[in-house]
Amino acid sequence: MLNKRQQFGKESEFLATRHLKKNGYKILEQNYRNKLGEIDIIAKEKGTLVFVEVKATRTHLFGSPKWAVTPKKQRKISMVALYYLKATKQTHVKARFDVVALSSAKEDFQIEIIKNAFELAYG
Repeated sequence: MLNKRQQFGKESEFLATRHLKKNGYKILEQNYRNKLGEIDIIAKEKGTLVFVEVKATRTHLFGSPKWAVTPKKQRKISMVALYYLKATKQTHVKARFDVVALSSAKEDFQIEIIKNAFELAYG
């Protein structure tokens, strides 16, 4: 059984996926994991492979959830994405990193897609 935090995360990813689909994204993978880490959603949008990080908050006390994708997290996502591209023999495809930021006030979610939220980061 999921605790409240896990349930909130699962619900947030469901809403993010639904929102991405409504905006023309084709979902390829969810919760993709490899030995380096995890990417929440891998999708295609207009011929571009998109690695999506979902961030959600219940309050604005600490600012928008889109600011929670730190440089350290960007490096981690980048490493997982590079591994995915090599493993699936797609190193030649156009790719980018998006963030879906969800913030809620009770049951009302505000959802924002930030395209090209960050560049490939490593090192």
